[in-house]
Amino acid sequence: MSLATQPQPARAADLLAWYDRHRRVLPWRALPGEQPDPYRVWVSEIMLQQTTIAAVKPFFERFMQRFPTVEALAAAPSDDVMQAWAGLGYYSRARNLHACAKAVAEHHRGRFPDTEDGLRELPGIGAYTAGAVAAIAFDRPAVAVDGNVERVMTRLFAIDEPLPGSKPLIRERVLALLPPARPGDFAQALMDLGATICTPRSPACGLCPWRDPCEARAAGTQETYPHKTPKKAGKTRYGAAFVLMREDGAVLVRTRPARGLLGGMVEVPTSEWSAGYKAEDALRDAPVTAQWRRLLVPLRHVFTHFPLELAVLVARTPLDTLAPDGMRFTPFARLREEAFPNVFLKALEAGLEALRSSPSAP
Repeated sequence: MSLATQPQPARAADLLAWYDRHRRVLPWRALPGEQPDPYRVWVSEIMLQQTTIAAVKPFFERFMQRFPTVEALAAAPSDDVMQAWAGLGYYSRARNLHACAKAVAEHHRGRFPDTEDGLRELPGIGAYTAGAVAAIAFDRPAVAVDGNVERVMTRLFAIDEPLPGSKPLIRERVLALLPPARPGDFAQALMDLGATICTPRSPACGLCPWRDPCEARAAGTQETYPHKTPKKAGKTRYGAAFVLMREDGAVLVRTRPARGLLGGMVEVPTSEWSAGYKAEDALRDAPVTAQWRRLLVPLRHVFTHFPLELAVLVARTPLDTLAPDGMRFTPFARLREEAFPNVFLKALEAGLEALRSSPSAP
């Protein structure tokens, strides 16, 4: 190829022109000409970590109705925050979100710091979130590299080094393209490009504002990027979950410890989870003495680092049964108010269905 016919390098101006025509309308995104709300930007970025936009949208709307300001979130009881988060997964995000809101309300008079360094000092805000909030909410020249941006950059520059090792190089490439004006729009444009055009499969290269300078497209290898180091599959863990219904319909539950997996969330009582756990031994872990019945089909759930298989046991108990220490009976009508993560919602639903279908169901 002669120098005269070589494509021009990627330009931020081309991406921004595309963004001005095709930007997505999102509930947390300011419309053209509007001033972004740092609180909404921050909440959305925390929710969107490892969660799709389609899943986040309804949660975000409800969350904003319940906690319309950072002060409202800071003043809310922890249980209310966890309940509002239930179903989004990765529950440490909710604990960090609450801690961050308190820090902003108590130490920053309800105003978020407007720099990456200032944002990084807040609980639960890492490099990506600090960059995203600084750029989008305050138009700072900051870099926010999520999965969409990684895909765009590795294709644009044919970066062969597998992730996560290529992250520093990707960041350098974004910094080199970052325009002095409209860095917030540039950050969102990159995210939109990856989400709508430069998709994991069948990217719409013909519609891409960077189709000419894209090295992977020129080689016809765009769908092979980004390269990733294979992850080792976690070993399956096993355990038991106990669904106990009192005569009045109340169900035995407990709150998990604040730290650790699903910390601060609500569960039906469970055993330990381990690779060597035997469902046949589950009765020794039952929270109370009762006529326990094990369901034929175990519950299966996949966490980020390991699959889980739980034997579900169900039983009824008299009205005068006392909850063991650290547990409580929640009235049936108030179960929706409890902060159950998905895995325990599955166990609860399976257990309640089995109890309803038995002849002596209340």
